[in-house]
Amino acid sequence: MKKYISAFLIFLMSMGELFAQGKIEMADGLRADGKIYVVVLVMLVIFSAIAVYLFAIDRKITKLEKNK
Repeated sequence: MKKYISAFLIFLMSMGELFAQGKIEMADGLRADGKIYVVVLVMLVIFSAIAVYLFAIDRKITKLEKNK
């Protein structure tokens, strides 16, 4: 078991170097224009809407389970 864990950790550490590619031109352009804040804000609004929707569904399901 210890051998599998150490092999998995070595695999994870080697994967980090594959994904490190330096600068991303699109992100630099958005940051330079100040549009990155708009992107972040839109993502937060979408995430918040999904979270509220899921909590509402959870409440309804809980209420239905209690009624049975």
